[in-house]
Amino acid sequence: MNASQSLITSKENDWRLLLILVPYARRHSRLLVIALIFLIPMSIAGAVQPLIIGEAISLLRQETTWFFLSNLTLTQGLHLLIGFFLFTILLRLIFVSIQGYLVQQVGQEITSEVRQDLFTHVTSLGSRFFHGTPVGKLVTRITNDVEALGEVFASGAIGILSDIVYILIMLVTILTLQWQLALVLILMLVPVTGLIIYFQHQYRKANYQAREELSQLNSILQENIAGINIVQLFGREKFNSEAFRAVNERYRTQVDKTIFHDSAVSATLEWISIISIAGVLWVGGMFVLQNNLELGTITTFIIYSPRLFFPLRQFAEKFTMFQAGFTAIERIQELMSEPIEIKDSNPVLGKKEQLAGNHKGEIRFEHVWFAYKDEDYVLKDLNLTIGGGEKVALVGPTGAGKSSIISLLCRLYEPSRGRILVNGIDIRQIPQTELRRYIGVILQESFLFAGDVKRNITLGESYQLETIKEAAQLTNVAQFIEALPEGYHTQLRERGTNLSGGQKQLLAFARIAIRDPEVLVLDEATSSLDLATESYIQSALKQLLVSRTAIIIAHRLSTIRNVDKIIVLKQGEIVESGTHDTLWAKGGLYASLYQLQMLGT
Repeated sequence: MNASQSLITSKENDWRLLLILVPYARRHSRLLVIALIFLIPMSIAGAVQPLIIGEAISLLRQETTWFFLSNLTLTQGLHLLIGFFLFTILLRLIFVSIQGYLVQQVGQEITSEVRQDLFTHVTSLGSRFFHGTPVGKLVTRITNDVEALGEVFASGAIGILSDIVYILIMLVTILTLQWQLALVLILMLVPVTGLIIYFQHQYRKANYQAREELSQLNSILQENIAGINIVQLFGREKFNSEAFRAVNERYRTQVDKTIFHDSAVSATLEWISIISIAGVLWVGGMFVLQNNLELGTITTFIIYSPRLFFPLRQFAEKFTMFQAGFTAIERIQELMSEPIEIKDSNPVLGKKEQLAGNHKGEIRFEHVWFAYKDEDYVLKDLNLTIGGGEKVALVGPTGAGKSSIISLLCRLYEPSRGRILVNGIDIRQIPQTELRRYIGVILQESFLFAGDVKRNITLGESYQLETIKEAAQLTNVAQFIEALPEGYHTQLRERGTNLSGGQKQLLAFARIAIRDPEVLVLDEATSSLDLATESYIQSALKQLLVSRTAIIIAHRLSTIRNVDKIIVLKQGEIVESGTHDTLWAKGGLYASLYQLQMLGT
């Protein structure tokens, strides 16, 4: 059984999935109640119209009519019925318009709230989740699937309820009018219901698979756009286009299946509607010939027949929408039920100032084990103490666990075993917001958002322009910023594509300087800078590192000769520790790495 089948046959039935929307609907209960109240007069107005037409025919044939028409002339009676008919049209038009507006308004508000909650949840998930989930799939779920969910509520749930009320009122009306002809129409509902259930079940399967293929399509699209330089430089356009074509074809095939099953429902309802009219004419005709039924009554039933099946046709269309919506709800629920790995549990601290104490700036790793997957440990029983204000460099071959140490310190991941302390306090007891303000991290590649330079330094926090300029001066980036067309208000494109790699990295230094962290982490922070830019920023680094604890990861070992301590890692374990001179004299792994780099220069 594949993934889609297991989801479709899950114990959570469709109606239980709809309960996910109940808390959102409760927030707008007043508008919903008004919209539901409007269903009754709206349905009654629609159900009365065939009766008026039937009475007009009875009046023309001088058959039995409503009591208040008996004392009126033919002209007066027709005028009264026409006026009544126009009144029901106007009344229904008004109620349909108001009710439709209210339902769509509530639907859009619910959609917005679900999208917001989903975004908030996704941005709270840990790095482990994002490393295993393509961006395109997340985009599909937060956009397409949420829109489908909104349609389920706005046009689906309330629409189906409206159709049910309309059908019930018509059934009561026709049963009261002539039960034998009413029974003919009611019997037609049995095969319709069975066929709708069958075709919609098939539609549901195809629709789930179609959305999975759409997610894959979006993933490939996002990946190719993000990596367009590599695609073009290595001439992968044709190969990637063929890969996209294959997924696109699978998506089209699944969509074709949904169209087939949807069309089958519409065609079935069309035929049943025609057969029902024929049945009414046959049975009703016999009653008319036997003088047991008036022509006006059979005319009323002929008009009722398509009207009875019209809401069924709408019901089937909305049921199709429901199937798409149920698929969307399943996928959204899967994402919403994704556990938040990193949580603030019983924090003992609430403000950055409370992190200061006797162990200010001290970092300790106590028997820390960590694996990204199962028990494939990248850190093994790590014991490391970094004193307050100490400058420590982490070196080692690729895969030694250097970046993993930083990820654990910032709580992007949780240790499999052991604990990490900052200022003598377990970091799990420190609110994530405060921990990450206390520890400033500059990565190898700085990410810039679309917006101006000022926003990319403050990241939405409230800082005065003078404070921003001071941070820029401190990190020697003020001159570069002021040379831009609009200075600090210069608009940057997505990912800062109108800046060089070095300029983007310089902004990252200003971003950290303005927050004044107690601990500074440089994860290959200068590797993307050219030698001129790197030397330009070294003086700024000296100022940033004053009185701060620093952890530096650097491939260029010549840049860390003056740190207080060098930690050498290999396969997740500390194999050497000491100053540059000590490790060089020892002639171990560090000396080998340093010598290799010196030979390569």
